[in-house]
Amino acid sequence: MEQDKSVKKKWWKWVAGIVTALLLIGTGAGYYLLNKWKPILSEKIQNGISDGSYGLYRLNFKDIHLNLLTGTASIDEAELNPDTAVFFKLKKLGTAPAHVFQVKVKKLQINHIGLLNAYFRKKINISSIVLDQPSINMVHYTIRKRKDSLKPDVSLFQLISKKVKSIRVNAIRIVNADFDYINGETSKPLNRIKNLNLNVKDLLIDSLSQFDTTRFYYTKDIGFELTGYQSKDKMYQIKADTISGSATGKTIRIQGLKMIPLYPELEFSRMSKYGKDRYDLNFSQISFSGVDFLRLNEEEEFHAKTLKIGPAKVNIFLNREMPPVPNLDKAKNFPHMALKRAPIPSTIDEVKLDNIDLAYTEYNPISQKKGTIYFQNLNGKISNLTNDSLSLIKNNHAIARINAMVMKKAKIDLRIDFNLSSRDGSFNYSGNVGPMDLTELNTVSKPLGLIEIEEGRMQKADFNFSANRSGSAGKVHFYYTGLKLKLLKEGENGEAPKKKGLLSFLANNLLIIDANPSKGEAVRTANVTFQRSPAASFFNLLWKGLFIGMRETAGLGIVPVKTPEKAMEAIKDKKKERQEKSRERKEK
Repeated sequence: MEQDKSVKKKWWKWVAGIVTALLLIGTGAGYYLLNKWKPILSEKIQNGISDGSYGLYRLNFKDIHLNLLTGTASIDEAELNPDTAVFFKLKKLGTAPAHVFQVKVKKLQINHIGLLNAYFRKKINISSIVLDQPSINMVHYTIRKRKDSLKPDVSLFQLISKKVKSIRVNAIRIVNADFDYINGETSKPLNRIKNLNLNVKDLLIDSLSQFDTTRFYYTKDIGFELTGYQSKDKMYQIKADTISGSATGKTIRIQGLKMIPLYPELEFSRMSKYGKDRYDLNFSQISFSGVDFLRLNEEEEFHAKTLKIGPAKVNIFLNREMPPVPNLDKAKNFPHMALKRAPIPSTIDEVKLDNIDLAYTEYNPISQKKGTIYFQNLNGKISNLTNDSLSLIKNNHAIARINAMVMKKAKIDLRIDFNLSSRDGSFNYSGNVGPMDLTELNTVSKPLGLIEIEEGRMQKADFNFSANRSGSAGKVHFYYTGLKLKLLKEGENGEAPKKKGLLSFLANNLLIIDANPSKGEAVRTANVTFQRSPAASFFNLLWKGLFIGMRETAGLGIVPVKTPEKAMEAIKDKKKERQEKSRERKEK
């Protein structure tokens, strides 16, 4: 028994000794190999970056750590910077990229490198590369590219083929990056984003991958995601729950986008010297599909097959007591005129509007009340939205077909034909409105027009107009019965408007035609010509034509419609009148 114990002890000593010796040998060999591999690997990485970018980029770092047993490496305080001399040389030749990158990261982790495979077979296989909380600057330059320079003469594989046969990285992850988009000409930041995540799947550079049409710049996909985006200025806060995209999926998706005004409606409007629209926006989803990222990067042209907007809620408010901005013609903000000012050529084949609730509210300082017109469940499509010169030669018209519920009661169908090449913002619009009890319009007509509709039923209305920045001309058919109005005088100090008895009686008996068609007569047609004021918006131009046509059909055509300038004069007179009355009350 004692002898067996002695044998076991000796056996364990032998095992322990052998293991210790192996560890010492392994540690020594590892230390030797590490010191040998370290400068080689550092040089390989730095040369690979330089060669793979045509000498445009340089990688510098403080130190590199290598674990031979696990095949992992980490790089401390790495910086990727463009060589400005090389860049400007390429720029003169017309072969420089439109964007260059500056990247700083405290630690870059490289996992599971096939060291033996890399050394003996010249095939580099890496499981993943992780950049945690890097700082990334994307600098944009305007590059005039030569037609023969859009595709490089030498492929990326040809650049590295003398040193390695292939490079494969299963995943590259950039986590919580601070991203700045910078104008290269001015060095001014155009946009700043925090907490950006970027995922690159299956990067493969070999003799065949450059011809693989399922890959995007040698990868199976480049995807990005931004969560909890927020920005704020003096008037608004902008939030987005998630912004994400996929290069091979050709998608961009924005979820939970909100533009939140920081002040209530009247307070917001009075913070500016002039009248400005106040927007309160809530988009559940905005998504692009069929995005050509390759074309965007190489030719600086944006193209998407589809843009889908909605569900969404859009609230617009305007305070009419504030004067318009001097010398501002709002025609420049017509949709197709604003499209011309896009910073790059852009084309969206089709825009889909899905379940949008739109509310437009104005404050009338004379009645001291607000009136709102509602367009609920707005749906539609807009085709051929473009400012690209070549696309405009083929087709210079964008067609919008939209339907909604007006004041939550009557269906409206609208078709707008935008002339995208027109210098004066010309477009045609036509449509029809379904049956409706006209008293539903009192929420707008009473506070904004000081008119109350006591009775009336609309069977339908149809319209057809040609318009541009100067105004509109067209025809309106307004079918209705039993129309009776009440003219109102504004209330003071929050009181309800009061009826103008005599004027209401005269209007209903001398001016108002209570039906169209009148009994035994043909349907009346309103031929409308409307001269637009520079302060009038696109929406104002649309509805004013229909409104004037309805007024003329009802017999109110002899009463002139106030222009924004005339309305502002009336507002000033009313303010002056109220100030004098207030002063008289104080003196008493």
